[in-house]
Amino acid sequence: MQVLVINCGSSSIKAAIVDSDNGGRVATCHVERIGEAGVSLRLGDRQEDLGAEVTDHGAALAAALPRLLAAAGENVERAGVGHRVVHGGPDFNRPRRITDELVAELRRLVPLAPLHNPANVAGINAARELLPDVPHVAVFDTAFHATLPRRAHTYAVPAELSEKHGLRRYGFHGTSHGYIARRAAEYLESDVRDLRLITCHLGNGASVAAIDGGRSVETSMGMTPLEGLVMGTRSGDVDPGILLTLMREEGLDADALDELLNRRSGLLGISGTSRDMRDLEARAADGDEQARLAIHAFTHRVRKYIGAYAAVLDGVDAICFSAGIGENSVAVRHRIAQRLGFLGARLDEEANRAARVDAREQPVAEISTRHSRCRLLVVATDEQHEIARQTAQLVLEQDRTAAAPPPIPIAVSARHVHLTQETIEQLFGPGHQLTVDKPLSQPGQYAAVERVTLVGPRRSIERVRVLGPPRSLNQIEIARTDEFQLGIDAPVRASGKIEGTPGITLVGDAGSVELEKGVICAQRHIHMTPEDAELYGVADRDLVEVAIDGPGRDLVFRDVLIRVKSSYKLEMHIDTDEANAAELAPQSRGALVDSGGAARLRRRSVDFDS
Repeated sequence: MQVLVINCGSSSIKAAIVDSDNGGRVATCHVERIGEAGVSLRLGDRQEDLGAEVTDHGAALAAALPRLLAAAGENVERAGVGHRVVHGGPDFNRPRRITDELVAELRRLVPLAPLHNPANVAGINAARELLPDVPHVAVFDTAFHATLPRRAHTYAVPAELSEKHGLRRYGFHGTSHGYIARRAAEYLESDVRDLRLITCHLGNGASVAAIDGGRSVETSMGMTPLEGLVMGTRSGDVDPGILLTLMREEGLDADALDELLNRRSGLLGISGTSRDMRDLEARAADGDEQARLAIHAFTHRVRKYIGAYAAVLDGVDAICFSAGIGENSVAVRHRIAQRLGFLGARLDEEANRAARVDAREQPVAEISTRHSRCRLLVVATDEQHEIARQTAQLVLEQDRTAAAPPPIPIAVSARHVHLTQETIEQLFGPGHQLTVDKPLSQPGQYAAVERVTLVGPRRSIERVRVLGPPRSLNQIEIARTDEFQLGIDAPVRASGKIEGTPGITLVGDAGSVELEKGVICAQRHIHMTPEDAELYGVADRDLVEVAIDGPGRDLVFRDVLIRVKSSYKLEMHIDTDEANAAELAPQSRGALVDSGGAARLRRRSVDFDS
């Protein structure tokens, strides 16, 4: 499908007609210096002056789009228009069809991104007027990071202020990080849901993301793009006390601090000469100490984040370098990678020097040695292609006309344990077999008569039900309330994913067992047969949203895992805390949130902590 992709910056517009499958460009244009004298348009290789009458994004698009469409030719069938929107706030965690109501919501988000979202909205309005007969889709920079667990996106400031002003970490460069992860997985011949990746988008704006099985679980940018790495003109992380000192000693107000931190800091601020890494490398080679310091500060900060994110991920399969600096600076990659041996990452210096990437011809180059446990990759990012792909996917979904499937029964799963036969005998005696108390809804599974006591570092919980039949792994499933009572930090995991989880002591009628791992907060999930999956338009390991509409609270549960097996019975399982939050009544049901004719959402990993 051919998609017109529009990216409106604060004073520029980048637009292209992109093949959503392979990323090929049919035509491209770039408008610069909007609102200044001498607005210019570059259409392919041609440059022209648009004249003084182009004073805003609407006028710029009105001048540029007819030229772009003419350059593309009459045979190009545009399936839709994809718009990059920098900030989607807390609610927009996937692409959305643009409506008048959505535009109004984007206007309300302007305070979160005052430099970018007004330009995005202006571009959307102008493009909808010029092209009213094709679907327009908003693709959000922040959407990929909507999976950040609460512990990662929460700032340690008073909760009432966070709630009032939307103070939380959102993350940016999401389309790039998602694209890099997908490309890396293809190169590694793996499912992205089975990988732990650290992606480094290193350009004038720079950020790092920790991606656990396709899901962003940490990222360096925060509420705004100012947090995190040293960037071209942005400071990245600074002690807030510095800001108080500058306000008191230099008399700086909010606008002056904004100007200082966003436009006069970073590589430019340290070097005093340039924000461009190519210039700094040349100056450093000529002996400029401030240029050298700027490069050292930049690479040190990236390496520090990589080390931290390796701890967050409990190990890392690949580290990816991308964007202008990450794809092109041999020296920067060398400086970052030279001290990552503790992760098993070994840089091949010759491969690093030879690495050349192109989004379509050679999207990935490996720069690690053959014996490197952690792979080092250079990945060509292509945000326009990713926007086109997501736009086309949403348009195709909304073109489907299948009738809405029936709601899904919901069952509440209280704390329980699954045990191996060996552990059962240790707890209840040699040769002991579980005694069936009552069958469960899933065929072949039952609640046993046997109970155990969970002994945590803080307290114990008695008479916890054992479920049968015996399994190949010991697994203890608790709710958040239980977690705090026991004093255990249990991650949210899918069943069977117990690596890196805490252990616990179990006490039975005949003995006790100390487990090294196996305690999880179970990922909310839906059991279904292959026939059910076809009916609902989902696949095994998809993540969906489920809306609860009943006598209790109206809630939408996100990140609900689809589990498909021929022996399953259709049913959604949530824990007691989640059921209490929704005030579920007996025999409650939920409906898959439909993004426009299909229930499928982004396919993402289930191995994450919240």
